[in-house]
Amino acid sequence: MRRHKYEDEQRCYDELTAWTLAVGDAEFLHQHVVDCWAAQNAAHESKAMTIAFALLGLYLYVEKDWTGRRVQTAHMRLAQPHGRGAGRKEWPRFDRPARHAEMTACDVMHSPESARREAVREWCRSEWEAWNAIHEQIREWVDAELARL
Repeated sequence: MRRHKYEDEQRCYDELTAWTLAVGDAEFLHQHVVDCWAAQNAAHESKAMTIAFALLGLYLYVEKDWTGRRVQTAHMRLAQPHGRGAGRKEWPRFDRPARHAEMTACDVMHSPESARREAVREWCRSEWEAWNAIHEQIREWVDAELARL
């Protein structure tokens, strides 16, 4: 029985996340992998927060050169309700691109281990580019949110 492409990609993603966690780097490369996967696999049923955080992470990594640790800190701070008694935060909904990047977690895992960090960066760049129709909307939202922190 032939496996579906998504099952192969899920297996590669699982292997890649295990590898990034085992690396244990101070920059926390793992965060970029999680964000890229979430953006690339965004679906109609995906939570708005999941997509917003993924796009925030890609923007800050690709355009601002933030480490995964800084992105993770921004995620944690944004997830906290603002002000006493604040209710559940409303997350923006972003239109998904017609096509996602052709590069996948499998391409990253098939890279030699010595080149895998750069492959993660290229994967993130390519997926960020797939969302180019709404880059300005994402930038404005992220910059406004970060200014409030």
